[in-house]
Amino acid sequence: MKPNRLVGSLLALFATSLSATVAAQSAIGREVSVPVHLVDGEELSTPLDALMAHGRHLFTAVWTIEEGGGRPRTKGTGAPLADPGSPLEFPRNFNRLSAPEANSCAGCHNAPFGIPGGGGDIVANVFVLAQRFDFATFDSFDTMPTRGAMNEAALPVTMQTIANSRNTLGMFGSGFIEMLARQITVDLRATRDSLAPGQSAALTSKGISFGSLARDAAGRWIASGVQGISPKSLVADGSTTPPSLVIRPFHQAGAVVSIREFTNNAYNHHHGIQSTERFGDDTDPDGDGFTNELTRADVTAVSVFQATMAVPGRVIPRDRDFEAAIWKGEQRFAAIGCASCHIPALPLTDRGWVYSEPNPFNPPGNVSSGPSLAVDLTDPRLPGPRLPAVNGVVMVPAYTDLKLHDITSGPGDPNREALDMQFAPGTAAFAAGNARFVTRKLWGAANEPPFFHHGMFTTLRQAVLAHAGEAAASTAAFNALTPYEQDCVIEFLKSLQVLPPGTRHLVVDERGREREWPPHEN
Repeated sequence: MKPNRLVGSLLALFATSLSATVAAQSAIGREVSVPVHLVDGEELSTPLDALMAHGRHLFTAVWTIEEGGGRPRTKGTGAPLADPGSPLEFPRNFNRLSAPEANSCAGCHNAPFGIPGGGGDIVANVFVLAQRFDFATFDSFDTMPTRGAMNEAALPVTMQTIANSRNTLGMFGSGFIEMLARQITVDLRATRDSLAPGQSAALTSKGISFGSLARDAAGRWIASGVQGISPKSLVADGSTTPPSLVIRPFHQAGAVVSIREFTNNAYNHHHGIQSTERFGDDTDPDGDGFTNELTRADVTAVSVFQATMAVPGRVIPRDRDFEAAIWKGEQRFAAIGCASCHIPALPLTDRGWVYSEPNPFNPPGNVSSGPSLAVDLTDPRLPGPRLPAVNGVVMVPAYTDLKLHDITSGPGDPNREALDMQFAPGTAAFAAGNARFVTRKLWGAANEPPFFHHGMFTTLRQAVLAHAGEAAASTAAFNALTPYEQDCVIEFLKSLQVLPPGTRHLVVDERGREREWPPHEN
């Protein structure tokens, strides 16, 4: 080696050593949960297992004030505080109702088996829409709207009217759910786009009816016949703008399009971590002194982590009495009409099981175009169990139709919600309350208690009996069954479980051994 090359090598070695030393020194004493973030673009070149691991780390990270945790000058909606003079700093930095109220995603999403991304106990309920308040106090002397005690109309709120208390649901199988919603949206839009002025057509996809859509002679859209779709995806009758017809499968009231949108919302709402795609690069709207708290690549990673979570399965004990009861219950569940909404399985076709980021139907504030990352959700290397493709179709046994249904008996039903998140806060429609919920995905429901959208029922039987409104006939039919038949329906529902980590088969016995279902003798 020539002398000048030797000197150059020594200098390079010294520089590398010095850089490592400086980096180590700068890390000493820091208290952060995520010391390294992905740079935008890295998600496209990072191996899938590493990307999922980073997403899992982001999901389980316990965020601190030294990396942007908290949002002292903004609400959980992202809007500035109503009272900028009272920032959300200690001792106002956490609030169980109006948030931030969690250190990590996994703090609430952890059931069963402690699985990050799972459901949560009643203690983990989220108070949806309370985040439009600065800091909930119920202080009767506080008269500023949405600061602590008064709503948009300057009327006092209570714990029951400030928000909708919702049970924390698991994200098991959510990649398949999002892809079903995308395919249904594409089908409905194809029908929409075929309509000429003066025409009408039934909206159907995957055997599900979403009512009908029409245009008058002047080309104005008439959406009053559409059923089960979020108002955000429709238009007022008489508009010349076509309805988007986007299916929104997330949030129990069907307000969120994608895992990505859900993620962007949640990080700001619950933790005060603001993503760049929602709040901009190199900006600090929450005034905590930190920018770029969550990169676009980070959001992709944590979205992929959730999308690739295992799907729920079935547990069928090797006991003839229980086998017979589960099989009879499954048949009675269909016979009394429950399966008309809780459809046992929906088909993904045309390789729709290849999940991609971003979702092209994402609303503003969420990436919806640009470089795409694709993941085959049937890949057996992903967390098991997985759903297989058979003859070009993946059947997704989620027991849902992804539609909104009114399952309450009217204004006095305690299962109604105080507020309707489909409409803007402060409007009459917002304050009128909500009775429509996305048909609960029953896969995995049995070991993700508590039950119903509010999580106030401790048994599946309570949840069944609470169904009213559009489900009243099925509830009446359930009540007309013999006591044994009712018990069989409950045993069937109890068989729909999230399986222990590492399980590779979709149907197992009580010891985790694979078994066939339905039984051959039936």
